[in-house]
Amino acid sequence: MRIAIGGFMHESNTFAPLPADLQRFREGSLTYGDALMPVWQDAHHEIGGFIEGTKFGYVAIPVAMAWATPAGPVTNEFYEHFTDALTTGFQLARADGVLLALHGAMVTPQYPDADTETLRRVRAAIGPHTPLAVTLDFHANVTPQMAEYADILIGYQTYPHIDQRSCGLHAAELLTRCVKGQIRPVCYVAKPPLMLNLLGQDTAREPMASLMKQARAAESLPGVLAVSLMAGFPYADVPEMGGSVITVTDNSRDSACNIAEELAGAMWDVREQLNVTVPAAEEAVGRAIRSSTTPVLLIDLGDNVGGGSAGDGTVLLAELLRQQARGFLITLYAPGAVQQAKAAGIGATVEVVVGGSTGTWHGEPVRLRGVVRSLHEGKWVESEARHGGRRWNNQGHTAVLDLGDNNLLVVNSLRTPPFSLGQLTSLGINPHTARIIVVKAAVAYKAAYAPLHGTIIEVDTPGLTAINPARFEYRRIRRPLYPLT
Repeated sequence: MRIAIGGFMHESNTFAPLPADLQRFREGSLTYGDALMPVWQDAHHEIGGFIEGTKFGYVAIPVAMAWATPAGPVTNEFYEHFTDALTTGFQLARADGVLLALHGAMVTPQYPDADTETLRRVRAAIGPHTPLAVTLDFHANVTPQMAEYADILIGYQTYPHIDQRSCGLHAAELLTRCVKGQIRPVCYVAKPPLMLNLLGQDTAREPMASLMKQARAAESLPGVLAVSLMAGFPYADVPEMGGSVITVTDNSRDSACNIAEELAGAMWDVREQLNVTVPAAEEAVGRAIRSSTTPVLLIDLGDNVGGGSAGDGTVLLAELLRQQARGFLITLYAPGAVQQAKAAGIGATVEVVVGGSTGTWHGEPVRLRGVVRSLHEGKWVESEARHGGRRWNNQGHTAVLDLGDNNLLVVNSLRTPPFSLGQLTSLGINPHTARIIVVKAAVAYKAAYAPLHGTIIEVDTPGLTAINPARFEYRRIRRPLYPLT
């Protein structure tokens, strides 16, 4: 049995000005053919699960895989290039089945739902009878059309995403059974008129935790192959933005429909509890300074790098300085400051300006003086299951600046989500010793950071990933869409 594997993954924030072009994917991960294998086979990622799935008796035929840090929409040029690479590769593979990893929230200027267009093209390339199994990110903005093109659709069921490899393995097992004729999968997608903010999507937080238990109970029913409760990605201004439920059953559309619609109704019933609100910067920083349980994690929701923001937001930095906080640690995307630090050298005092690289969405530029404590290439390997599933990490050339009062500023030259403590420990920083750590995330950081926290304070900061949907002007979403009218 020959199974072709590939993936094309991007979470596109349509409010973000930085497009995801060829360079962004090269900075992330872009592999073709056999080069895919060493990069992804040991990763805690669905592609790693596809490769592990060879234990079910197939030979994996690697085609291509592209991943980039969330940013603005993928350029039309790169989209056309890579979908052509995928479809051509799948055609040439002449495989018995196809395993495809998509994000589900990819947008291009031409295609507001680029993942559905990708599925349409893949289906056209492999023909109507070749089984196709697709994995999706928990934040996918799923369309009913996806179920028309794929035989099997499965989404991650944890946020932070620590089940990615097992999700890929599950898809591989079902595809193998489908190729052997043991099952006849039927997919169904239900979509309640509901937008979930990222804090409400935390699968360890109620009521999402109980909804997930309901999904797992439904998945254990006879004839049910997979049930995926999907939270959606609220920073994509597209018609299909929002939560959904995907069910896959063995040759029973009625069962798939009933289970999906029941779960969608359960999501709707707890919509108010899923809409989490948090304090603004001034109050949050004051609480952090007064806290006796440290480290305090200040979660900069408006500058969530993993959601496509700039990574150089200064709102919390400015507030920490204004309130004369001591012992804080913050990481900012600031390639210019990195170059200054490298030119000055370790031990030198530098004056840098950070923030404002993409306008003032995330705060005004801040001028700082600090001593260059250390310089680094910014690469590290993550061996544990972490959100995003990546093993090889790179935040670009990086400098650590000592601002005095035990305050540290890490400046890097590649936008990097805080999914791994290796981002800090690889720099010789012990995060346990900080009093306050600013984390530019929403929920994804928890798999790495939660074990060290004393207090978590989530902050309603402005920016491209602000938790409050009223900060954005949506033009293309369907309406009504709770909590918007």
